[in-house]
Amino acid sequence: DNYQAMVISNAIREMARFIEAISPGKRQICDSVYLGDLLVTSYSRFSRNHNFGAMIGRGYTVKAAMMEMEMVAEGYYGTKCIHEINRKYNVNMPLLDCVYRILYERCPVSLAFEKLSTELI
Repeated sequence: DNYQAMVISNAIREMARFIEAISPGKRQICDSVYLGDLLVTSYSRFSRNHNFGAMIGRGYTVKAAMMEMEMVAEGYYGTKCIHEINRKYNVNMPLLDCVYRILYERCPVSLAFEKLSTELI
């Protein structure tokens, strides 16, 4: 629980930096589309993204996790999109980079999280 809380706290700061970089002064992290979605993804067993991430964490491949799910986990596609947008803005986003490495570069989850633990505050 403590580790999850630390990751979520870092995710909030990371998202806030990204939102401010792409849309200065126009959007806020507390908008439900941002913070609300993060909280549901983090805690709800009904969240498609939560379930997809849990499967990846248990060792499923991306393809196997997608085949197992009946609906689309949009976070998979969102990760790539935000990663590509961030090439322009170069915001420090270690969580996004970690997830991208796991989903798109086939980095083992344990190795990706080991690297992440040295990058988070």
